[in-house]
Amino acid sequence: MLDIRYIREHRDECQERLAVRGDPALPDLIERAIEADRVRRELIGEVEGLKAERNARSREIGDRKREGADADDILAEMQKVAARIRALDPELADVEEELESLLLLIPNLPDPRVPPGREGEGEIVLTWGDPPDPPTPDGRFEAHWTIGERLGLLDLERGAKLTGSGFPLFVGQGARLQRALIQLMLDTHVSEHGYTELAPPYLVNRDSMTATGHLPKFEADAYRTDPDDLFLVPTAEVPVTNLYRDEILDGEVLPLAYVAYTPCFRREAGAAGKDTRGLLRVHQFDKVELVRFVEPARSDEELEVLTGHAERVLELLELPYRRILLPGGDLGFANAMTYDLEAWAPGVEAWLEVSSCSNYDDYQARRANIRFRPGPAEKPLYAHTLNGSGLALARVIVALLENHQRPDGSVDLPAALRPYMGVDRLES
Repeated sequence: MLDIRYIREHRDECQERLAVRGDPALPDLIERAIEADRVRRELIGEVEGLKAERNARSREIGDRKREGADADDILAEMQKVAARIRALDPELADVEEELESLLLLIPNLPDPRVPPGREGEGEIVLTWGDPPDPPTPDGRFEAHWTIGERLGLLDLERGAKLTGSGFPLFVGQGARLQRALIQLMLDTHVSEHGYTELAPPYLVNRDSMTATGHLPKFEADAYRTDPDDLFLVPTAEVPVTNLYRDEILDGEVLPLAYVAYTPCFRREAGAAGKDTRGLLRVHQFDKVELVRFVEPARSDEELEVLTGHAERVLELLELPYRRILLPGGDLGFANAMTYDLEAWAPGVEAWLEVSSCSNYDDYQARRANIRFRPGPAEKPLYAHTLNGSGLALARVIVALLENHQRPDGSVDLPAALRPYMGVDRLES
């Protein structure tokens, strides 16, 4: 979350930077937080003044009693002071709770480099690879759902029967392809990029979801268990970022880099009716996630490093892609700056987001209380956190099937994936 002192002392800057997000509700949230903080500080000042008065008068009472003098008048005054303190305590608790609630609803400040704009208006930073030539003389590409069903890789109808729409069923070589992609990604990030692999829980508690910014604002998009009040992970970002919640790290160990595979579960409550065919928008999908804990001075550089690691997988899979700098109106709630990586999918004629690589500055670290000590006896500072998909299925499978389809209906596998599959192509 944002530091209320920073908001108070840099009100205009906060309003200007948040304006890039294009949310008309944010200016009022900022002003309400500042007002709640003003009331809180006034109450704290009054309570501390009353307690100081109580302590001073207590000493005066002791002096009078030692002298054999009467102290009833002071005792009567102290009863009034004590009553006033008791009355102020719940007021202070209420305003502190109000302030906390407001701060949890205020998103991160966009990096000054983030341009204004809405979804679909991001800046193309780079492109890699060329779109493939059509596999047939008529210039058509088959969509992934046609390829997948023809080759026996997908059974979307039975997946929907088992659970509902948006829960795909992979079959045979389709299931093996999914497993092979995950293994390739994990091996690449561990062996080439130096990440430590984790196998985190697939359920997390409310504190973990709140720390990463998924709660309270996006609870409707999460799958929650009852009566345990646990959440199926929407991304491995949640358990991995919370590794060091409420801890102080030794600054010498930074940067810390972790990679984890998990299935991801998202209700996508706000996306009804959008891109629902095939694997374009699903409620359960697999993802390999990259998370880095870094010193604040290095976080801009680390975002470039992390994004390059995700791009490496796309290049190994021989998929044309582009890097997009997201505008403020498309920026995630907790994100300060984000690059989206989009792979070209010729069968559906669309660029598909397969990774979002983000710098959160100290926003998540403040919510999770993740700090580091720069040196011996130095004051702890909040770390900066970054994460990115490295990469997210099922859209990688979409791009793979559609880009590498052949005239005979089979699908070529990129060289890097063949050792994991044991075959050079997918065919019926």
